[in-house]
Amino acid sequence: MFVSERMAKNLITAGPDMTIFEAKTIMAEKGFRHLPIVDSAGKLIGIVSDRDIRAAMPSTLMKKADYEITLATIMNFPVGDIMTKNPLTIYAYYTIQDSLLMMQKKKVGALPVIDQEGYLKGLLSVRDLLRSFVSVLNIDEPGCLLCIVVNAKEKTGQMKKIVDIITEEKIAMGSVLVARAWDNNKRAIFPYLLTNNIINVKKKLIENGFELIDPMQWYLDHQQPQ
Repeated sequence: MFVSERMAKNLITAGPDMTIFEAKTIMAEKGFRHLPIVDSAGKLIGIVSDRDIRAAMPSTLMKKADYEITLATIMNFPVGDIMTKNPLTIYAYYTIQDSLLMMQKKKVGALPVIDQEGYLKGLLSVRDLLRSFVSVLNIDEPGCLLCIVVNAKEKTGQMKKIVDIITEEKIAMGSVLVARAWDNNKRAIFPYLLTNNIINVKKKLIENGFELIDPMQWYLDHQQPQ
């Protein structure tokens, strides 16, 4: 899936001279957390997040009168003073997977999408990514998640056996995920079945030598210690 399919396209943008007050008001009214900053030609020059605006606010430890005076002054500053200049960007032909990894690595909540000349074409946020994966995995449809433990050393055939058992029961799969970073000898396969009637499927999987465990228990057992 490509960024062009999931990015927000009808964007509200601002120029660098817009005041922080105006930017804060627009973001609050429209319910978004990132405001792209463009020049007069429409080229991206920066981005302002709700975090940037919060960081610009005066300390609440100040006396009330001093706080209000300082706040009023800050609110009249241009967003160009607090924006992230030359932000990390992506192109519309990037994949959703690449964009997710980039967000995770760089710890950003949104990526402006530009063309080769630097003109803003869209914005991909964490919310957009979540909606994408909900759609891809079909987890918005009612169903059940199984956790099937398989032998990691058995390289081929296991997935086919699992799929064959499920399809023999005339059950559709919404998605299949594989947890590889677990054990040298084991893998966990998570098929999401679009049904609540899974008794026969579970019975056949066990009869064929597969181990089934509770998906939530697997999750709890494999959390990293804090």
